[in-house]
Amino acid sequence: MALQYLRNAGLGVWLALWSLAAHADYTWNFPTPVTPVALDTLHVHNKFMIIIMVIFLVVLGIMIYSIINHRKSKGFQAAKFTGPSTKSQVFWTLVPFVILLYIDFILMGIPAYHSIVLMEDTKNDAEMVIKVTGLQWRWQYEYMDGDAQGIKFVSNLATPQDQIENKADKGENYLLEVDNHLVLPVDKKVRILLTSNDVIHTWWVPQFGVARDAIPGFLRETWVKIEQPGTYRGQCKELCGKGHGFMPVVVDALPEDQYKQWVAAKKQELDAASAGADKEWTKEDLIAHGKEVYDKNCAVCHQITGAGLPPAFPPLTGSKIVAGPNFDAGGKLLVDSHVDRVFNGKNVMPAWKGVLNDVDIAAVVTYERNALGNSVGDVVQPSQIKALR
Repeated sequence: MALQYLRNAGLGVWLALWSLAAHADYTWNFPTPVTPVALDTLHVHNKFMIIIMVIFLVVLGIMIYSIINHRKSKGFQAAKFTGPSTKSQVFWTLVPFVILLYIDFILMGIPAYHSIVLMEDTKNDAEMVIKVTGLQWRWQYEYMDGDAQGIKFVSNLATPQDQIENKADKGENYLLEVDNHLVLPVDKKVRILLTSNDVIHTWWVPQFGVARDAIPGFLRETWVKIEQPGTYRGQCKELCGKGHGFMPVVVDALPEDQYKQWVAAKKQELDAASAGADKEWTKEDLIAHGKEVYDKNCAVCHQITGAGLPPAFPPLTGSKIVAGPNFDAGGKLLVDSHVDRVFNGKNVMPAWKGVLNDVDIAAVVTYERNALGNSVGDVVQPSQIKALR
């Protein structure tokens, strides 16, 4: 029985080690670095692990040697003294102190200093600037210069609600897919400005070696220079509220020619959306588009049914604000009306005027007033929202 137990234990240990080796690539190791910062960070990490392992083995070896060679069964007699000499205490205090000082400041300090300087070098040779704004719970991207200047969009979670509620099988990129990817060119240094409209968020992409807090009222900086084309995923890793787990980051790194094609196509898309504010929309088209806007932006707080999560997120079904008038007899926007609340926000309700375009705001207001258990019957046109700007 004892022999069989040892055999089973040995087999179990072998299988465990094999399992660790098989999954080490993505379980224990860093993801493949694709930026200079990520590569430098990986090198520093590996060097530190070697130094720490050497220290660990030396100390462990001394401990094992002392335990084995000074055990009672071997007949070792403990020395009898009241305390070592002062010189001996000073010597054996200074020796490890000097060793650790050399390790910390020379072997570890210099590489760490180099990595920190590299991380903070946001301005030198930057070829383009992107502004990233954290919102509960999505990211807004704005291209500040170059051919893409003027492009601005919001990136929302694209994972279907049925998957989140376990009504459907989880997709390949569960909770790590968005409707609008941030697109950057390969081999260009991109300066990233970070801020937030509400609470602290963290823009984090592991393969970039970048994790920087976006803080309300502050502009913080980081940078990336992606050296390999591909799609890279990350997420907010700051506890930012109810929807913390639902604001991923997805970046497409494209070769220069493909990036320019994307810029041209995106500008056409935004121009078409802007032109939509000048035409008269039917009630049916506004409601259909408004449902898409609501599901992406509003359902996380007010719920897909409009029932809300009182008292923090009030219900829209039967709401006096949703059912109330928006404009006075002269066409002036009423304070605390439905449009005003969506456009300018109040308390925990964000101001959507800087996030959604005119068509989106008009559509979602029309949808909320004619769906989710409400039947006000009126329509808000994008041209009315455009006039408010």
